[in-house]
Order: sequence, then structure tokens, then C-alpha cells
Amino acid sequence: MIEAMDQVRRRENRVLRQHGDHRLTGTKFLWLKTRVPSQDFPRAARRQFRRLRRSTLKSARAWAMKEAFRHLWDYRSIAAAQAFFERWQVWVVRWRLRPMIHVAGIIRRHLVNLLNYINYPLTNPVTEGLNAKIRWIKYSSRGFRNRERLKLAIYFHCGGLDLSP
Repeated sequence: MIEAMDQVRRRENRVLRQHGDHRLTGTKFLWLKTRVPSQDFPRAARRQFRRLRRSTLKSARAWAMKEAFRHLWDYRSIAAAQAFFERWQVWVVRWRLRPMIHVAGIIRRHLVNLLNYINYPLTNPVTEGLNAKIRWIKYSSRGFRNRERLKLAIYFHCGGLDLSP
């Protein structure tokens, strides 16, 4: 989604610069920032971004589409989330921003899997962190005599034991 929004911004910036309009020049990181830029941006940059967001630029529409899509994860009902996606996709198609339409098509193809998150809010970061810890255990031990000892080391380091007396 972010890449598609950035493609819209780059294309529009190219066209605007040919006409002598440099409004989008130097604003890449403002658009790529998650949600509205906060206090970590200078006041002038926040003001500039507010003006750009309220303009009729295609980049502003693409950014609004990206931000609106975030609400999909707020739904607790698959039917409501699917209805939200349908409305969002109609909006995207209506504005005819090719990169955003492409992303909407990809999301449409994987919508069933995305909607599974509503019933089963499981993601990979915890598993990836656990795998990294297990790799660290194997590396730092410089080998084990057998699989049982590796299993015991994993239980010891990852088991969440309270070892305080």
C-alpha cells in the first residue's frame, strides 16, 4: 500500500515539476510517515503536510486511501470488515489511481486470508522472536550432544521460569 502511494506521489511530482510546481518536492517522508506526522517533525513541515493533504492532489487522495484502509483491522465481524473493504475498493476504483487499484486487486485476491485475522488475531512476530532466540541458544552453546539437551536448553531459556528464591 505504501509503495503504491509513493508511486502516485512520484508520478504526480514529475508532472507538477514539468509545469513549474514544486509543492511535492522534498515531501516524500511526510507522505510515507504512518498517520499524520507528529511532534518529531518541525512545525513548518506539519503545516506544509496539512496543506498538501487538504489539496486536490492525487497524492493526497492516495494517502487518504492508505490511511482509510487501516480501519479494516478495527472490525470484529468478518461481514462488517468485508463490507468496509467493498466500500473502500469502490472508492479506490472511482479515483482511478492505477497503483492503488493494483493494490486493491491484490488485497481482493487475499481478502479471505486477511479477514481470518479478525477471528484469529495471530501474527508472526512472536514466533519469529522465539525462533531467533532458539538460534541464539544453538549458536552460543557451540553444539549439543543430543536433541534432548537442546530441548532442555530451549525450555530453560524460553520457558518463562521464575528462578528467584
